[in-house]
Amino acid sequence: MTSAETPLRADAFHKSDAQKMAVIENHFQSIMEAMGLDMTDDSLQGTPHRVAKMFIQEIFSGLNPANKPKISVFENSYNYDKMLVEANISFNSTCEHHFLPIIGKAHIGYVSSGKVIGLSKLNRIVDYYSRRPQVQERLIMQIFNELKSVLDTDNVIVVMEATHLCVSSRGIKDESSYTSTIQYGGVFNDKANRDDFFNMINKEK
Repeated sequence: MTSAETPLRADAFHKSDAQKMAVIENHFQSIMEAMGLDMTDDSLQGTPHRVAKMFIQEIFSGLNPANKPKISVFENSYNYDKMLVEANISFNSTCEHHFLPIIGKAHIGYVSSGKVIGLSKLNRIVDYYSRRPQVQERLIMQIFNELKSVLDTDNVIVVMEATHLCVSSRGIKDESSYTSTIQYGGVFNDKANRDDFFNMINKEK
């Protein structure tokens, strides 16, 4: 990984969603057959199509720029110059190493430099970047960079806490651990402001 960008081939969008689903359906049927499953069984016959649809239209929909949420910002006409925090934003992503779920919460704070964003748009940004094969370090950078760009400020902080099923359901099978990441800039380089942020999100837990 050389950047915060998701590694995509140059021809990533040459196929339509329908064409991608047809390819995935065919290959997933081969995977199920290789595992010895009876694909004539009523319960299994539709699984390759369901998986293909789920991959393209749901859990990996964030790969397609056409699905990026439309983000509107507004002038900070009320001159609010302190921290705004949205805590406990639920997200579901997928580990790119084992294609198992990453389930967690994101906490976002920013101080306006003249622009504000609708609260639901913060959730939508988290959701969009989560819906692709990810590592948590890249995911937080993508959300952080998007917020800086949209809000035109470095005064952004993002914390993410997640359980990785590639740790809890396979390998070491540790069900109690979770992974935390943090990224910040601008006024949040000041420890006092970071402490204020943590005090606010901890009240919401």
